[in-house]
Amino acid sequence: MQLQVKGKNLEVSDSIRSYAEAKLRKLERQLSDPARVELELAVERNPSIAQNQVAQATVWTKGPVLRARETSTDMKASIDQLVDKLSRQVTGYREKRRRRPGRGEVTEPATTALDVAEPLIVKSKQFPVKPMSPDEAVLQLELVGHEFFVFQNAESGDVNVVYRRRDSSFGLIEPQL
Repeated sequence: MQLQVKGKNLEVSDSIRSYAEAKLRKLERQLSDPARVELELAVERNPSIAQNQVAQATVWTKGPVLRARETSTDMKASIDQLVDKLSRQVTGYREKRRRRPGRGEVTEPATTALDVAEPLIVKSKQFPVKPMSPDEAVLQLELVGHEFFVFQNAESGDVNVVYRRRDSSFGLIEPQL
């Protein structure tokens, strides 16, 4: 496994680097194909964020690309939580491959406490979509205090979404049909 550790707003010490490498090597045993792992460790400098120690990883495999992000007040705890989340993703990926039809004998996976039920829609909401510009939609987003806002783009007539990004800037989603 090829591992790259980067730091953002912090200097990655040798002890943290070796700790992260030891934890991420556990994933190597679960992955049958050689993978490349990119780990980014960061410290959020916003004083209003209590859990400012961020660990974010991307794992490239022959199959899907796995991504995870965890935050806490301690970098080692963030790394531990990140590795746990990636381990669950790898297990899910392996189980999915094992259950795929047409691959010969299908084995029944062992059930665990971590088995996840099918996604369930628990609430449905309807609302009028009003034509407006993306700038107006951002103002509406800030007024309602949500993470995203759905609107009809006055220029194109299409339904668009503005959303708040992690860096507190805004993004615009313009679906193409």
